[in-house]
Amino acid sequence: MLLVGLTGGVATGKSTVARMFKRCGAVVIDADTLARKVVEPDRPAWREIVRIFGRGVLKPDRTLDRHALGAVVFRRAAKRRALERIIHPRVAREQARLTRRAALANPKAVVIYDVPLLFEAGIDKRVDLIIVVAAGRAVQLARLKKRNGLTNTEADRRIRSQLPLAGKIRRADFVLDGTLRRSSLNTRVRRLYRELRQLA
Repeated sequence: MLLVGLTGGVATGKSTVARMFKRCGAVVIDADTLARKVVEPDRPAWREIVRIFGRGVLKPDRTLDRHALGAVVFRRAAKRRALERIIHPRVAREQARLTRRAALANPKAVVIYDVPLLFEAGIDKRVDLIIVVAAGRAVQLARLKKRNGLTNTEADRRIRSQLPLAGKIRRADFVLDGTLRRSSLNTRVRRLYRELRQLA
């Protein structure tokens, strides 16, 4: 089995690439999905977040208000680190469980772990190979403003909360251009998947 970390900057096209890998036959584990799961109401992480950040980060149905929480953690690095200390270990345990299950089902599986903070959280040490999806800063800003309804300042703050993309590219085994036309990007993903299958 081959465990491949898929990362990039925010709004570089990483989720699009993950969906393409899934269509090729890869097992895709999405860190954001796992993070949402571990903070469901009344779970230990949820209780810890409410204790530290207050009930102001909850919606009326008691689920986390990600926008309200994001407004807090992207303004203050200490708050962001506190949130990461709550979520990251729990997400790592769930990812390891799903990876073991994929390996049992198919010892030759290519598992793509789609994780925004691969380097920031030290996950790069736990994967076999790393793919970085890249895009220019102007593209990131435009996509964030359109997709998330952020102001220019908010979008810029989110980009700056992650390691610079250039540093991630230097540490990657493979780099995909997230600004390519969908058909061209899909062709490159399919080619790369064939290569990963051979390595697995």
